[in-house]
Order: sequence, then structure tokens, then C-alpha cells
Amino acid sequence: MPQEDNLLGSNDTGSDPSAFFLTGVPGLEALNPWISIPLCSVFTRALLGNFTLLYVIKTEPSLHQPMFYFLAMLAIINLILSITTVPKILSIFWFNSREISFNACLVQMFFIHSFSIMESTLLLAMAFDRYVATCNPLRYATILTNSMIAKIGLVALAQAVLLTVPLPFLLRRLPYCRSHIISHCYREHMAVVKLACGDTRVNDIYGIMVVLFIVRLDLMFIILSYVKILRAVLSLASKEEQLKAFSTCGSHLCAILVFYIPNLSSTIPGFGRHVARHIHILLANFYLLFSPMMNPIMYGVKTKQIRDWVRLLF
Repeated sequence: MPQEDNLLGSNDTGSDPSAFFLTGVPGLEALNPWISIPLCSVFTRALLGNFTLLYVIKTEPSLHQPMFYFLAMLAIINLILSITTVPKILSIFWFNSREISFNACLVQMFFIHSFSIMESTLLLAMAFDRYVATCNPLRYATILTNSMIAKIGLVALAQAVLLTVPLPFLLRRLPYCRSHIISHCYREHMAVVKLACGDTRVNDIYGIMVVLFIVRLDLMFIILSYVKILRAVLSLASKEEQLKAFSTCGSHLCAILVFYIPNLSSTIPGFGRHVARHIHILLANFYLLFSPMMNPIMYGVKTKQIRDWVRLLF
């Protein structure tokens, strides 16, 4: 597009990162209004679903249990991730509003990465909840007290913030003498690193360490929890008891798959190497909203109290 060519020409030189420009979906600019329709629809469903989930958990006393407290935290995370990214994406598609200041870029990147890390940690906490409920049910109420749940939430938040805070400072130290155009709809750490012309090894190593030692470490402990849950369930006498025990974990297992499969596939070396760039960006936008949209649906379908309240509300 001519506008993008002008932007490229005006930002190829100089190291002042006062502003960046988002391309949206390169090559599909003419389809932006049509792409925005499903995106806006999914965004609306994510907002409606998570706000409804929070309202039901708050107003229904029978849901004042550890698992649903964790679910409320998950809904808040999903809302923050959606609200801090999608409005800017829609402004690109609707109003061609591509410019974003460097500080706003860093703020959005901070929210995306910190709350994604927090979601991973929270899924681990929910796996621990299912482990205690299945393998040590008599001590469930004494282990997962309200104070313990609050501490877990604070630890997840503190860990996410501490791990993400270095990223803006690592990016600020880099010179940006290349194009200031980001070929994406939102700001990720590596998307900004690619625009730097200095030594980015520290950024690369730190980004890989966060993915390997936090997200994948969380997944490893989740798998370990479910191995122990599986062994405990299979030791039950009747098939009915086994099915009942498995059903209590169904929604959480779906949430794990929805979050980790796209996350891990995007970090596999060579994955999607021959896939067009615009397909990568469309899938990234879809992944960003898929989990916030699906979590309320999965837990709503599996939880009778939530289903009943949704029927009353609508």
C-alpha cells in the first residue's frame, strides 16, 4: 500500500523509537473490514462469556469453592488480555489507525506476556486443585483454604510481573535504525526485537528461558499431576466412580489443551515454515481470543450451577 511505503521510507533511518507502525495482515488490506467481522464477534463472545462467568461465581454461593475461585481469576486474565489487544487490532481494520507510540507498544507487550505467564501458572494451580480433590479429598478443605488460594493468586501475579518487567528495559537499550514497521496486529517481544539493529542476544536468550523454564515447566507439573490423578482414578472400584472422577477434570483438561497446543506449536523450530505470513498473523489473532472465548463455554457446559444461572439470565 502507498501509505505503508511512505511509512517505511520515513522510518528506515534514525534510531529514535518514538513510534511504531502496525501493518495488520500484510497482503490482505482490502479484506480488513471482512476480517474484522469474525474477530469482533469472537471478542464480543469472550467479553460476554467471562463477565457472565464472574457474575455467576460471585452471586451463586454454591460456587464459592477453590476451583471456581481459580476460574474467576482465569476469567479476569482472559478479559485483560482481550481488552488490552483487540481494540487496537480493530482500530487498524476499521480506521487504518496503524501508529502506536513506543511506550504504548511496551505497555501492551508487558500485558500480553505477563498475563499469558500468569494464565499458565493458574492452569497449574487448577491442576493441583484437581489433584488434591481426587487423591486427597478428606484434606481438600484444609489444604485449599481461602488464604491459600489468595496466596497462590498473588504468587502467580508476582512471578508473571517479575519475569516480564525486564523485557521493556531490554528493548529500550536497543537502537532501532531499521524500519519501525511491525508486520503484525499487536506487539510481541520478538516482533520488536527483529526491528533492532544492535546485539539482541540477551533478548533472545531471556525470551527462550522464560518459555522453557516457566511455560513448559508448568506444563510438565500439570502432566505429572494428571498422571497421579489417573492412577488414583483407575484404582477406584466401579466404572461409575471412575467416570464421575474423570468428569470433574474434563473442563480443566480442555482449558489446558486450548492454551498450550497453540502456544507450544508456535515455539517448535521449523513449525509452519512454509505457511504464508498472513496465515501466521491470522492464526495468532485467533489464538489470542480462542482461549478467552472457549473457557466460559467449557466450564458453563460442564457445571450445572453455571448452566442454570445462564438460563435465568438470558
